[in-house]
Amino acid sequence: MAYPFQLGFQDATSPIMEELLHFHDHTLMIVFLISSLVLYIISLMLTTKLTHTSTMDAQEVETIWTILPAIILILIALPSLRILYMMDEINSPSLTVKTMGHQWYWSYEYTDYEDLSFDSYMIPTQELKPGELRLLEVDNRVVLPMEVTIRMLISSEDVLHSWAVPSLGLKTDAIPGRLNQTTLMGTRPGLYYGQCSEICGSNHSFMPIVLELVPLSYFEKWSVFML
Repeated sequence: MAYPFQLGFQDATSPIMEELLHFHDHTLMIVFLISSLVLYIISLMLTTKLTHTSTMDAQEVETIWTILPAIILILIALPSLRILYMMDEINSPSLTVKTMGHQWYWSYEYTDYEDLSFDSYMIPTQELKPGELRLLEVDNRVVLPMEVTIRMLISSEDVLHSWAVPSLGLKTDAIPGRLNQTTLMGTRPGLYYGQCSEICGSNHSFMPIVLELVPLSYFEKWSVFML
């Protein structure tokens, strides 16, 4: 959960999000080094009156400033492609949850159970209890087991939506007539909040997502209670 005036990302709750944070730090360091070098060269050009003509026309310099950017791009592209394939990989999920986007609420169906489905609406501001978060609380949370590979099937029944939970590194479009899938695995219990990330109409801001990650034993008791 983000806090006021937060500058960085939310704490990672899944292996994929941890990899994304590491990649972000890796790329940010490269950008910082490039910016420092360019700033240093600009300051030298503004403060130094002497110009070394043989250096400015040398083939070696042109070779360096052609090859060096290519190497930097490779250093960014390789870990990026690795994470991209990791995000698309489905490793024999233990649970499948189907998510459908509507105007303007989400519906969930646990396909491994015979009759376990519900709709999830945002709780109006006037009905919030002390300590609950405005525009983020829902009447039915998505309860999932932690440390278990879960497949999310995401689609929509009307317009484009986007199912996004930042702390898990998830953002998948919900498209009418198309079934997208993503994988999640929470590493620790807790409440994790998200929202629709695709402008879908007048109440786009009122489609929160709340995941409650719990131990497997508690999830089994909850599923029996819901059935």
